[in-house]
Amino acid sequence: MATPLSADAFLNALRNEGISVNEIGGWRNHNRNSKGAWGPVHGIVIHHTATSGTDASVQICHDGYAGLPGPLCHGVIARDGGVHLVGYGRTNHAGAGDGDVLAAVIAERNLPSPDQANTDGNSRFYGFECVNTGTGAEDWPDAQVEAMVRAAAAVCRAHGWTERSVIGHKEWQPAKPDPRGIDMGEFRARVASRLGSRPAPQPQPQPSGPPAYPGRDAFGPGRSNSSILALGQQLVRRGFGGAYKVGPSQSWGEADRQNVASFQRAQGWGGSDADGLPGPETWRRLWS
Repeated sequence: MATPLSADAFLNALRNEGISVNEIGGWRNHNRNSKGAWGPVHGIVIHHTATSGTDASVQICHDGYAGLPGPLCHGVIARDGGVHLVGYGRTNHAGAGDGDVLAAVIAERNLPSPDQANTDGNSRFYGFECVNTGTGAEDWPDAQVEAMVRAAAAVCRAHGWTERSVIGHKEWQPAKPDPRGIDMGEFRARVASRLGSRPAPQPQPQPSGPPAYPGRDAFGPGRSNSSILALGQQLVRRGFGGAYKVGPSQSWGEADRQNVASFQRAQGWGGSDADGLPGPETWRRLWS
Protein backbone atom coordinates (compact mmCIF):
# COMPACT_ATOMS: atom_id res chain seq x y z
CA MET A 1 0.00 0.00 0.00
CA ALA A 2 1.44 3.37 -1.00
CA THR A 3 0.31 6.96 -0.83
CA PRO A 4 0.45 8.54 -4.30
CA LEU A 5 3.47 10.71 -4.99
CA SER A 6 2.89 14.44 -4.98
CA ALA A 7 2.73 15.94 -8.46
CA ASP A 8 6.15 17.53 -8.01
CA ALA A 9 7.67 14.26 -6.74
CA PHE A 10 6.20 12.45 -9.76
CA LEU A 11 7.65 15.06 -12.13
CA ASN A 12 11.06 14.92 -10.46
CA ALA A 13 11.09 11.11 -10.54
CA LEU A 14 10.60 11.17 -14.31
CA ARG A 15 13.24 13.84 -14.86
CA ASN A 16 15.71 12.07 -12.59
CA GLU A 17 15.33 9.00 -14.79
CA GLY A 18 16.59 11.05 -17.74
CA ILE A 19 13.20 11.55 -19.43
CA SER A 20 12.31 14.61 -21.51
CA VAL A 21 9.10 15.91 -19.90
CA ASN A 22 6.59 18.41 -21.31
CA GLU A 23 4.11 19.83 -18.80
CA ILE A 24 0.70 20.46 -20.32
CA GLY A 25 -0.90 23.50 -18.69
CA GLY A 26 -2.70 22.79 -15.43
CA TRP A 27 -1.84 19.06 -15.40
CA ARG A 28 -1.21 18.99 -11.63
CA ASN A 29 -4.89 19.70 -10.88
CA HIS A 30 -6.51 18.04 -13.88
CA ASN A 31 -8.08 14.81 -12.60
CA ARG A 32 -11.24 12.83 -11.83
CA ASN A 33 -10.83 12.92 -8.03
CA SER A 34 -14.43 14.09 -7.64
CA LYS A 35 -15.61 10.74 -9.03
CA GLY A 36 -13.77 8.37 -6.70
CA ALA A 37 -10.65 7.53 -4.75
CA TRP A 38 -7.07 8.21 -5.79
CA GLY A 39 -4.86 5.89 -3.81
CA PRO A 40 -3.53 3.85 -2.24
CA VAL A 41 -1.54 3.05 -5.38
CA HIS A 42 0.08 -0.25 -6.20
CA GLY A 43 1.51 -0.12 -9.73
CA ILE A 44 1.68 1.23 -13.26
CA VAL A 45 -0.44 0.32 -16.29
CA ILE A 46 1.00 0.69 -19.80
CA HIS A 47 -1.43 1.41 -22.66
CA HIS A 48 -1.43 2.24 -26.36
CA THR A 49 -3.45 5.26 -27.47
CA ALA A 50 -5.04 3.75 -30.61
CA THR A 51 -4.31 7.14 -32.21
CA SER A 52 -1.56 8.68 -34.33
CA GLY A 53 0.30 11.97 -34.07
CA THR A 54 1.68 13.50 -30.89
CA ASP A 55 -0.48 16.63 -30.72
CA ALA A 56 -3.75 14.83 -31.45
CA SER A 57 -2.91 12.04 -29.01
CA VAL A 58 -1.97 14.46 -26.24
CA GLN A 59 -5.16 16.45 -26.77
CA ILE A 60 -7.49 13.45 -26.63
CA CYS A 61 -5.70 12.09 -23.55
CA HIS A 62 -6.07 15.51 -21.91
CA ASP A 63 -9.69 16.17 -22.92
CA GLY A 64 -11.15 12.69 -23.32
CA TYR A 65 -14.16 12.18 -25.58
CA ALA A 66 -17.90 11.65 -25.43
CA GLY A 67 -18.64 9.13 -22.71
CA LEU A 68 -15.13 9.15 -21.25
CA PRO A 69 -13.96 12.51 -19.91
CA GLY A 70 -10.27 13.28 -19.61
CA PRO A 71 -7.67 13.00 -18.42
CA LEU A 72 -7.22 9.50 -19.79
CA CYS A 73 -3.81 8.94 -18.18
CA HIS A 74 -1.05 10.71 -16.28
CA GLY A 75 1.46 10.88 -19.11
CA VAL A 76 1.46 10.40 -22.88
CA ILE A 77 4.66 8.87 -24.25
CA ALA A 78 5.29 10.03 -27.81
CA ARG A 79 7.09 8.09 -30.50
CA ASP A 80 10.15 10.32 -30.12
CA GLY A 81 10.41 9.40 -26.42
CA GLY A 82 9.02 12.64 -24.99
CA VAL A 83 6.60 12.33 -22.08
CA HIS A 84 3.69 14.79 -21.96
CA LEU A 85 2.00 15.15 -18.57
CA VAL A 86 -1.75 15.69 -19.01
CA GLY A 87 -3.23 15.00 -15.57
CA TYR A 88 -2.51 13.97 -12.02
CA GLY A 89 -4.67 12.14 -9.55
CA ARG A 90 -7.47 9.80 -10.53
CA THR A 91 -7.60 9.47 -14.32
CA ASN A 92 -9.80 7.44 -16.67
CA HIS A 93 -7.18 4.97 -17.86
CA ALA A 94 -7.50 1.55 -16.22
CA GLY A 95 -11.22 1.17 -15.63
CA ALA A 96 -12.51 -2.01 -14.05
CA GLY A 97 -10.17 -5.01 -14.01
CA ASP A 98 -9.41 -8.27 -12.28
CA GLY A 99 -9.09 -8.15 -8.49
CA ASP A 100 -6.87 -11.25 -8.58
CA VAL A 101 -4.44 -9.34 -10.81
CA LEU A 102 -4.37 -6.45 -8.33
CA ALA A 103 -3.64 -8.88 -5.49
CA ALA A 104 -0.72 -10.31 -7.50
CA VAL A 105 0.63 -6.82 -8.21
CA ILE A 106 0.45 -5.93 -4.51
CA ALA A 107 2.29 -9.15 -3.63
CA GLU A 108 4.68 -8.67 -6.59
CA ARG A 109 4.19 -12.21 -7.82
CA ASN A 110 3.34 -13.80 -11.19
CA LEU A 111 0.13 -12.47 -12.71
CA PRO A 112 -2.93 -14.66 -13.27
CA SER A 113 -4.77 -14.30 -16.56
CA PRO A 114 -7.53 -11.70 -16.18
CA ASP A 115 -11.01 -13.17 -16.45
CA GLN A 116 -13.18 -10.62 -14.69
CA ALA A 117 -13.67 -6.87 -14.34
CA ASN A 118 -14.65 -6.39 -10.70
CA THR A 119 -12.10 -3.91 -9.32
CA ASP A 120 -11.57 -0.19 -9.83
CA GLY A 121 -8.14 0.34 -11.39
CA ASN A 122 -8.29 4.12 -11.76
CA SER A 123 -7.78 4.54 -8.03
CA ARG A 124 -4.92 2.04 -7.77
CA PHE A 125 -2.64 2.55 -10.78
CA TYR A 126 -0.60 5.22 -12.49
CA GLY A 127 -1.20 5.14 -16.24
CA PHE A 128 0.94 5.92 -19.29
CA GLU A 129 -0.64 6.08 -22.75
CA CYS A 130 1.91 5.39 -25.51
CA VAL A 131 1.27 6.74 -29.00
CA ASN A 132 0.58 3.80 -31.31
CA THR A 133 -2.36 2.96 -33.55
CA GLY A 134 -2.68 -0.41 -31.86
CA THR A 135 -3.46 -2.21 -35.11
CA GLY A 136 -0.38 -4.40 -34.86
CA ALA A 137 0.98 -2.96 -38.11
CA GLU A 138 2.81 -0.02 -36.50
CA ASP A 139 6.23 -0.50 -34.96
CA TRP A 140 7.43 0.68 -31.56
CA PRO A 141 10.45 3.01 -32.00
CA ASP A 142 13.42 2.33 -29.74
CA ALA A 143 13.28 5.86 -28.31
CA GLN A 144 9.65 5.39 -27.32
CA VAL A 145 10.13 1.98 -25.72
CA GLU A 146 13.14 3.25 -23.79
CA ALA A 147 11.05 6.17 -22.48
CA MET A 148 8.28 3.73 -21.51
CA VAL A 149 10.80 1.63 -19.58
CA ARG A 150 12.26 4.69 -17.87
CA ALA A 151 8.84 6.08 -16.95
CA ALA A 152 7.81 2.79 -15.36
CA ALA A 153 11.17 2.49 -13.59
CA ALA A 154 10.92 6.08 -12.33
CA VAL A 155 7.64 5.41 -10.52
CA CYS A 156 8.83 2.03 -9.24
CA ARG A 157 12.02 3.57 -7.95
CA ALA A 158 10.16 6.38 -6.19
CA HIS A 159 7.91 3.88 -4.38
CA GLY A 160 10.48 1.13 -3.82
CA TRP A 161 8.59 -1.30 -6.07
CA THR A 162 10.05 -3.98 -8.31
CA GLU A 163 9.29 -4.49 -12.00
CA ARG A 164 6.38 -6.76 -11.00
CA SER A 165 4.38 -3.62 -10.23
CA VAL A 166 4.28 -2.83 -13.97
CA ILE A 167 1.50 -4.37 -16.06
CA GLY A 168 -0.08 -3.95 -19.47
CA HIS A 169 -3.74 -3.01 -19.81
CA LYS A 170 -4.25 -6.41 -21.46
CA GLU A 171 -3.01 -8.03 -18.24
CA TRP A 172 -5.56 -6.10 -16.17
CA GLN A 173 -8.77 -6.33 -18.19
CA PRO A 174 -9.78 -9.37 -20.26
CA ALA A 175 -11.25 -7.32 -23.14
CA LYS A 176 -8.21 -5.08 -23.69
CA PRO A 177 -5.37 -5.75 -26.21
CA ASP A 178 -2.96 -2.98 -25.25
CA PRO A 179 -0.15 -2.35 -25.53
CA ARG A 180 -0.39 -4.45 -28.70
CA GLY A 181 3.01 -5.61 -29.92
CA ILE A 182 4.74 -5.25 -26.54
CA ASP A 183 5.75 -8.44 -24.73
CA MET A 184 5.16 -7.44 -21.12
CA GLY A 185 7.49 -10.12 -19.77
CA GLU A 186 10.35 -8.70 -21.81
CA PHE A 187 9.27 -5.18 -20.89
CA ARG A 188 9.41 -5.97 -17.17
CA ALA A 189 12.86 -7.49 -17.64
CA ARG A 190 14.03 -4.17 -19.10
CA VAL A 191 12.48 -2.29 -16.17
CA ALA A 192 14.28 -4.63 -13.76
CA SER A 193 17.57 -3.98 -15.54
CA ARG A 194 16.93 -0.25 -15.35
CA LEU A 195 16.18 -0.47 -11.65
CA GLY A 196 19.46 -2.31 -11.11
CA SER A 197 21.45 0.91 -11.40
CA ARG A 198 20.29 4.10 -9.74
CA PRO A 199 20.75 7.14 -12.00
CA ALA A 200 22.31 10.28 -10.61
CA PRO A 201 19.66 12.95 -10.01
CA GLN A 202 19.48 15.48 -12.80
CA PRO A 203 20.10 19.08 -11.74
CA GLN A 204 16.83 20.96 -11.50
CA PRO A 205 16.54 24.29 -13.31
CA GLN A 206 17.15 27.17 -10.94
CA PRO A 207 14.81 30.15 -10.87
CA SER A 208 16.19 33.11 -12.76
CA GLY A 209 15.17 36.71 -13.21
CA PRO A 210 12.56 37.63 -15.81
CA PRO A 211 13.62 37.92 -19.43
CA ALA A 212 13.58 41.46 -20.76
CA TYR A 213 10.11 42.72 -21.61
CA PRO A 214 9.95 42.67 -25.43
CA GLY A 215 7.28 45.34 -25.81
CA ARG A 216 3.52 45.10 -26.22
CA ASP A 217 3.81 44.69 -29.99
CA ALA A 218 5.38 41.24 -29.46
CA PHE A 219 1.97 39.89 -28.43
CA GLY A 220 -1.35 39.51 -30.17
CA PRO A 221 -2.94 37.75 -33.15
CA GLY A 222 -0.48 36.80 -35.86
CA ARG A 223 2.58 37.16 -33.62
CA SER A 224 5.10 34.32 -33.24
CA ASN A 225 8.30 34.57 -31.19
CA SER A 226 10.23 33.13 -28.23
CA SER A 227 8.76 35.74 -25.84
CA ILE A 228 5.28 34.26 -26.35
CA LEU A 229 6.62 30.80 -25.47
CA ALA A 230 8.41 32.17 -22.37
CA LEU A 231 5.21 33.94 -21.33
CA GLY A 232 3.14 30.77 -21.70
CA GLN A 233 5.61 28.64 -19.78
CA GLN A 234 5.66 31.14 -16.92
CA LEU A 235 1.87 31.28 -16.84
CA VAL A 236 1.81 27.49 -16.47
CA ARG A 237 4.39 27.65 -13.65
CA ARG A 238 2.28 30.23 -11.84
CA GLY A 239 -0.90 28.14 -12.20
CA PHE A 240 -2.54 30.24 -14.91
CA GLY A 241 -2.28 27.83 -17.86
CA GLY A 242 -5.80 26.42 -17.70
CA ALA A 243 -6.87 27.60 -21.16
CA TYR A 244 -4.11 25.65 -22.91
CA LYS A 245 -5.22 22.39 -24.49
CA VAL A 246 -1.79 21.11 -25.56
CA GLY A 247 0.52 23.66 -23.97
CA PRO A 248 2.20 26.97 -24.74
CA SER A 249 3.97 27.61 -28.04
CA GLN A 250 5.71 30.43 -29.86
CA SER A 251 2.53 31.39 -31.74
CA TRP A 252 0.02 33.69 -30.04
CA GLY A 253 -3.44 32.22 -29.61
CA GLU A 254 -6.69 32.88 -27.81
CA ALA A 255 -5.56 30.56 -24.97
CA ASP A 256 -2.59 32.88 -24.34
CA ARG A 257 -4.91 35.89 -24.11
CA GLN A 258 -7.31 34.09 -21.77
CA ASN A 259 -4.50 32.95 -19.48
CA VAL A 260 -2.92 36.40 -19.33
CA ALA A 261 -6.32 37.96 -18.60
CA SER A 262 -6.87 35.44 -15.79
CA PHE A 263 -3.52 36.41 -14.26
CA GLN A 264 -4.33 40.11 -14.62
CA ARG A 265 -7.70 39.70 -12.92
CA ALA A 266 -5.94 37.87 -10.08
CA GLN A 267 -3.99 41.09 -9.51
CA GLY A 268 -7.28 42.88 -8.91
CA TRP A 269 -7.28 44.59 -12.28
CA GLY A 270 -10.25 45.03 -14.59
CA GLY A 271 -11.31 46.68 -17.81
CA SER A 272 -8.48 47.52 -20.20
CA ASP A 273 -5.97 46.55 -17.51
CA ALA A 274 -7.13 42.92 -17.85
CA ASP A 275 -7.36 42.69 -21.64
CA GLY A 276 -5.07 39.66 -21.89
CA LEU A 277 -2.16 41.52 -23.52
CA PRO A 278 0.87 41.68 -21.22
CA GLY A 279 2.21 45.13 -20.48
CA PRO A 280 5.44 45.75 -18.55
CA GLU A 281 3.75 45.50 -15.13
CA THR A 282 2.05 42.21 -16.02
CA TRP A 283 5.41 40.92 -17.23
CA ARG A 284 7.18 42.02 -14.04
CA ARG A 285 4.58 40.52 -11.72
CA LEU A 286 4.58 37.19 -13.56
CA TRP A 287 8.22 36.73 -12.63
CA SER A 288 8.08 38.34 -9.18
